[in-house]
Amino acid sequence: MGGYIVRRLLMAVPVLFGTTFIIYLAVYALPGDPIQSLAGPNQVVSPSVAQAMRERYHLDEPLLIRYGLYLRGLLGGDLGVSFSGRPVSEIIAASWPVTFQLGLTAWLFTAVIGVPLGALAGVRRGRAADLLVLAGTTFLMGVPFFVVAYVAQIVLGVNLGWLPVSGTEAGWPLAYVLPGLVLALYGLPQVTRLTRTSVLDNLGADHVDTAIAKGLPRRTVVLRHVVRNSLVPVVSLLGVSLGYLLSGTVLIEGIFNLPGLGYQIFVAVPQHDGPVVVGVGTLLVIVFLLVNLMVDLLYGILDPRIRLD
Repeated sequence: MGGYIVRRLLMAVPVLFGTTFIIYLAVYALPGDPIQSLAGPNQVVSPSVAQAMRERYHLDEPLLIRYGLYLRGLLGGDLGVSFSGRPVSEIIAASWPVTFQLGLTAWLFTAVIGVPLGALAGVRRGRAADLLVLAGTTFLMGVPFFVVAYVAQIVLGVNLGWLPVSGTEAGWPLAYVLPGLVLALYGLPQVTRLTRTSVLDNLGADHVDTAIAKGLPRRTVVLRHVVRNSLVPVVSLLGVSLGYLLSGTVLIEGIFNLPGLGYQIFVAVPQHDGPVVVGVGTLLVIVFLLVNLMVDLLYGILDPRIRLD
């Protein structure tokens, strides 16, 4: 087990460097002057101030040299300083709890709703419940979640007044229910359909036929021998979806005005604040890699037939 963890961590190193370089390249390739963006559209930065800012942030250096300087700081735990003068690590420390609570809320909605619906559809294949689940997931996959976000704000928040539509003043979980539910729609159809497919595969397995032949109650057979074995691929998808949910909060936090990591990117991109976008992006990549490692380790717990050699 220890050797497996070490190998996976070593494999994650080139992935981390590759993704951070792509993020860095994409951010600093955007058109526009980041120094001028600090002053706004109606102000002009003096040449002396602009030159001093460029020297401070190494903007006159070639891209590869700047990336090398960023990596050197990253290995030392320094994520850099935003163009506004605030350390990126300070911005992340103030924002990550919001994103974590939002991602966790969406992930719980995805797991609690998606897995039971998928299992129900699989057990009742071809019946009304199965057809409703398939139709519902097909509809959700065809509707952009930001459209659902605006509709949910108007209907559930403004018209009915059931849930807050903006900010975190109501605290967790109330302030995160509506954005978390909308964000959960991103992965809910995939989790539901994968659970259904996995349940159907296990219903025809030999060990299930043996359990039925022994006279075990159908409820016991379904829960113990079908659903449990069906969770192995589902857990993998749920683990990956947690990383996607955390990194997919940019639009949701912008729409619902939640001051999390996604909101910082939402604000930093128009302002050409590269250090913030790259620093937050790097953190999200690290979280995604760690989540995938934990999912792989969970395989051996759910299914002893899997060996982490």
